[in-house]
Amino acid sequence: MGIFRRISDIVKANINDLLNRAEDPEKMLNQMLIEMREQLADAKRQVAVAIADEKKLKRQLDLQVEEAQKWEQRAAAALQAGKEDLARQALARRNEAQGLAKQYQEQWEKQSEAVEALKTALRGLNAKIEEAKRKKDLLIARKKRAEAQKQIQETLQGIGQSSAFETFERMEQKVLEAEAQAEAAVDLNAELSGLDLEEQFKELNSTELDDDLQELRSRLGMQSQGQSEEQSLDRSVEL
Repeated sequence: MGIFRRISDIVKANINDLLNRAEDPEKMLNQMLIEMREQLADAKRQVAVAIADEKKLKRQLDLQVEEAQKWEQRAAAALQAGKEDLARQALARRNEAQGLAKQYQEQWEKQSEAVEALKTALRGLNAKIEEAKRKKDLLIARKKRAEAQKQIQETLQGIGQSSAFETFERMEQKVLEAEAQAEAAVDLNAELSGLDLEEQFKELNSTELDDDLQELRSRLGMQSQGQSEEQSLDRSVEL
């Protein structure tokens, strides 16, 4: 019953404790599942053999019970026929069959108990295998989640400590400076355009003032300096 002892050890084992002590829990669960399946296959074969032995003992028991009943009936028939010696021989054969039946009965009962124990162990082993499967799936999911969280933290930490974030800040500063320069250029162009317009209006106002001055001179019978010089020149030419 070595297989029974090994199965019992596995069933009694606390998977959580084993995982806590393991360096690589996932690897340990995989190995444990492999061993459990191997033990389960061996146990099933041995249980099948044990069940076959149980059935064989039961058949032998039934045969000896029938044999004892047969010789008892013969002993009764011989006694009724007045053949006491024959009846004695029949009873002796009956007693022999009953003795064998008793032995088979004891063996069959022990074998039945062993078979039930093995069946119970198989059910326990199946339960442990299912538990190990569930824990394996949960463990793998937890491991992947932990690795993802670790990767995210390392990435965030790397961004915080490296120059990547500073590069983004410098780029943002350059963009802000470029925008400020563009706005300044627009404002300057607007101001320059405003100055040109003011000069044009000033020239226009100056021309209007000259016209007004000439009109006033005309009304006063005065000539502008330019006209006086032209008239003097004309008189010189005539002379």
